Amino acid sequence: MKTVMTRRKMLAGSLSMAGLTLAGCTTRQVPLPEPVLPLADPAFQLAYGPRPSEPFPVPAVDPAELKPAFRRQRISYLTGEAPGTVIVDTRNFYLYLVEPSGTAMRYGVGLGRQGFEWSGRARIAWKRPWPTWTPPDEMIAREPHLEKYSARNGGMAPGLDNPLGARALYIFQGKVDTLYRLHGTAETASIGRAVSSGCVRLVNQDVIDLFDRVRPGAEIVVS
Repeated sequence: MKTVMTRRKMLAGSLSMAGLTLAGCTTRQVPLPEPVLPLADPAFQLAYGPRPSEPFPVPAVDPAELKPAFRRQRISYLTGEAPGTVIVDTRNFYLYLVEPSGTAMRYGVGLGRQGFEWSGRARIAWKRPWPTWTPPDEMIAREPHLEKYSARNGGMAPGLDNPLGARALYIFQGKVDTLYRLHGTAETASIGRAVSSGCVRLVNQDVIDLFDRVRPGAEIVVS
């Protein structure tokens, strides 16, 4: 009889423990798996990723700030201008570098705000990586605090905070400096907008690409 009772107790105890175990399984909070984030667009990363090897390392462009329409791409483009010509379409905020065989490399740009627009035909006289910025006297007259960056004071040293960014291409008509530039910017959100003091700005990754493709003396048409 004792044996029977012992077995019964043991069985009851086992069932009781099993019940506790099952109850524990039904109430324990199981952590949900972390959501799998989509991989960044490899083409965007290649074109607009960081440039750590630059003298002043250039950070990656935020894809949320650069609309797909203004991202660098090669397109079909028929024009009477010679290959190597730079064409700035001020209505649509595009810059085209004409290539042979009916194509062009297209870049999104920011342009001069109302009252500071420029148009015409000129040439890219020279180009500089990580240029010094010297605001023209007219700009200093409007914004006197920029006097510290005047040519008399040596200009603003190169760097990520320099308004000309990673590269600058200088626009001349004949031998006269127009004071307008094609240059880089860290202000990605300004691409596709009229916000500058007349210059044509590209994100730093794009102006680096353009700089490597354009030869000094190339014609530029802004219309």
